Amino acid sequence: MRRVRIPGWLLLVAFVVVPLVEIFVLIQVGQVIGPWWTILLLIGASVLGTWLIRREGSRSWAALQEALQTGRMPARELADAGLILIGGTLMLTPGFVSDIVGVLLILPLTRPIARGVLTKVVAGRLLGPLGGGLAGPGGGPGNARRPGPGPEGPVVQGEVVDD
Repeated sequence: MRRVRIPGWLLLVAFVVVPLVEIFVLIQVGQVIGPWWTILLLIGASVLGTWLIRREGSRSWAALQEALQTGRMPARELADAGLILIGGTLMLTPGFVSDIVGVLLILPLTRPIARGVLTKVVAGRLLGPLGGGLAGPGGGPGNARRPGPGPEGPVVQGEVVDD
């Protein structure tokens, strides 16, 4: 199995920059509306997030079941379910910035934009730089470099003869 390497700058952003931005925004909001209203607003955002997750999750589940019953590939429905899951997690995390991003991922009006971005990222990871096959050194099935020697060894041309 291939290990996924996460860039160091992405880890720095996720574990240092994002929490610092969340704390800064919390302090700024708390100075404007007061600490108790800030806490109440955070609780309200979590309640709203829970309601949105249930509503949009139910819709996503129904759409997924319909796609499966009609024999259609449920790519859009799976992407929506993933975005709702990520958005819901962000909504339940304390902080206003994560709440805003979470709402944008959950709402049906803004989810298509996030779905487009997700589709491009996943397609880029799967198709690799040449646009064919699986990403990784030497690509995979369907890579534009095949047939010929690759990291798995040389390709032997031949024909199958049944006896």
